[in-house]
Amino acid sequence: MTTIVGAPAPTRPALPRLRLILVLGSVTALGPLSVDLYLPAFPAIAAEFDASQSAVQLTLTGCLVGLAFGQLVAGPLSDRVGRRRPLLAGALGYALASVLCAVAPSVELLLGLRFVQGLAGAATMVVARAVVRDLATGAAASRLFSVLMLVTGLAPVLAPAIGGQLLTLTDWRGLFVALAVFGSLLLATVAVALPETLPPQLRNGSGVRMVLGTYRSLLADRVFLGYALGGGLAFAGMFAYISGSPFVFQGVYELTPQLYGVLFGLNAIGLVTATQINGLIVGRVAPRRLLLTGVIGSSTGGVLLLAAALARPASVVWLVLPLFLVVSFIGFVMPNSTALALADHPRAAGTASALLGAFQFVIGAVTGPLVGLAGSASAVPMALIILLATGSATTVLLTLTRPRECLRAS
Repeated sequence: MTTIVGAPAPTRPALPRLRLILVLGSVTALGPLSVDLYLPAFPAIAAEFDASQSAVQLTLTGCLVGLAFGQLVAGPLSDRVGRRRPLLAGALGYALASVLCAVAPSVELLLGLRFVQGLAGAATMVVARAVVRDLATGAAASRLFSVLMLVTGLAPVLAPAIGGQLLTLTDWRGLFVALAVFGSLLLATVAVALPETLPPQLRNGSGVRMVLGTYRSLLADRVFLGYALGGGLAFAGMFAYISGSPFVFQGVYELTPQLYGVLFGLNAIGLVTATQINGLIVGRVAPRRLLLTGVIGSSTGGVLLLAAALARPASVVWLVLPLFLVVSFIGFVMPNSTALALADHPRAAGTASALLGAFQFVIGAVTGPLVGLAGSASAVPMALIILLATGSATTVLLTLTRPRECLRAS
């Protein structure tokens, strides 16, 4: 049995590192699976319901909004009652909501049910980040977040490809049945393999007024706000790609759902590779420096992507290459922005994690429909919003965060 380096209190449970990574990786994979598995089915959903591109993208937005607001509730709740109960309740609710999505009779009801699905799934994501903060601090936390992104990175790599293959056997409704099965398996795994990581003596018994006060103090913290907003804007660039790429690749460039899944997976491999490089060097290079490298690199990819989109190339390859840069460099952004944002708030890790996640998903929820409303005749709207998001992330991080290392190598 081993404990994670940097654990802040000896009363925390000692967990095998591999088991911890696999369980938390499965938990945090729920969000990417919810977003990515049904991406190849966007055109099919639009056709079945005779709905517009923007209307179908709103089902993605509904899930993101649910993920955002669910975290604002589940995070403080996990600080108050512990990590396990919100996590188990979220997994159960997610499985049930996925079943209802599979039988939705209209795009409007699918939108509402996707919101409920995201609301339930939010508990799993926020609690997973809080568990990491329970067990690790400093560069050790950044390394653990990087390792978790290797596990959860398999979700965006595999989900669209799996979704595309499942569409050869079933329709888009079958994809939500698959999500219901995953949620059920996750419920059983957490019940058996993940003990409580927040002992009763370390829980925050404050009421609603105190929780709101904590949120206010976090929002008043310039450094926390900078890392949360900067990470959220970079994440928004990712969601502009996620929501726009099915229509660009399959509509404009007429790729099959299966080939789209392969291209999506290649970009996700770049993301996972970057997170692992980050995990290897974060002990020698300051996390903030790696974070700034990530947003600047992603913004550079955005510039190249917009230039390629404006040229309207005949081959999709000219879009895939700069998109690879955009997505890959975000692998340096997410683990470091998360670890840096949570570093100074050990007593309210769940609440801080909730606010951090809410920033990511609210901004992402706004970004998705903007891509659809701007049109689907070319890749220009997607590229423009990606550049605006990643460029804004760079500006925010350089402006709001202190020019010092909030995490030191350990």
